[in-house]
Amino acid sequence: MSDGKYRGKRQAEAERNDHALLRAAREVLAADGAHTSVAAIAARAGVGIGSLYRRYRTKEELFQRLSELSLDQWNEAAEAGLAHEDPWAGLAGFVTACVEFGQGSLAPVAGTIDVTPEMWAKSARGDEILAAIIARACEAGVLRPEITPTDVSLLIEQLGSSPMLDQIRKQGREDLVEAAVAARRRLIAITLDGLRAVHRGPLPGPPPGEHLFTERWRRDSPA
Repeated sequence: MSDGKYRGKRQAEAERNDHALLRAAREVLAADGAHTSVAAIAARAGVGIGSLYRRYRTKEELFQRLSELSLDQWNEAAEAGLAHEDPWAGLAGFVTACVEFGQGSLAPVAGTIDVTPEMWAKSARGDEILAAIIARACEAGVLRPEITPTDVSLLIEQLGSSPMLDQIRKQGREDLVEAAVAARRRLIAITLDGLRAVHRGPLPGPPPGEHLFTERWRRDSPA
């Protein structure tokens, strides 16, 4: 085998291992929380711990990378939602996409890792696009006017972390995964229907503040 082909093969293998590690880290986080061990992540990915540490020097670095990728997915879904010609379909598509790629599964690492400048920048961009999606839907009269971007973000976090689906996957019950995914899809539809402007009953309490998200991610927040 030539040096070029050998390097290409090694690079492809490294990329496969990286994808497996990131997927495994998200799944283990969802099931066990931020204090899960590196060994559990490596085992879930089917790679050795040495392979993990060659790619990520620390568990924090792995979680930071996972957070950056999650923010990229959020922003991509948000941009697609804002670009949709129908304001309601754009909002619904954004929420559905975020829930289905498991946006809420990263909540356990909040406050346990340093937030990099890249993470803050991507988060700020996502907030900006979501605010535009919400404003457009309100202006079109299809969204309850009291709904805020933080309401939608919290909704995505709650639905994105599915205890039932996580438990089924942890048990290795692949025969039940499809049914669990379908059940969550129904819940997404039911929840989205509650956001529509046709509902006139008042929501309880004041709208949640953005600090519910930002403060959880600061390591220096008061206990």
